[in-house]
Amino acid sequence: MAAAVDPKLLEILVCPLTKRPLRYDPERQELVSDAARLAYPIRDGIPIMLPDSARSLDDEPGTGTAGAGP
Repeated sequence: MAAAVDPKLLEILVCPLTKRPLRYDPERQELVSDAARLAYPIRDGIPIMLPDSARSLDDEPGTGTAGAGP
């Protein structure tokens, strides 16, 4: 079982793009920026706060963008 992110760490971490707060998704082990629609992975307990390493939330099914393509 993965360890939870320290709440004090969540208080100081912000999205590097929007500078807005992040929320922790314990199931996926990610820090989520709803403002940027990105999820930053947590690997070995270390948040990887690089936009290039983030997963786009717009690629998830059920986000309202499904079927918007050609």
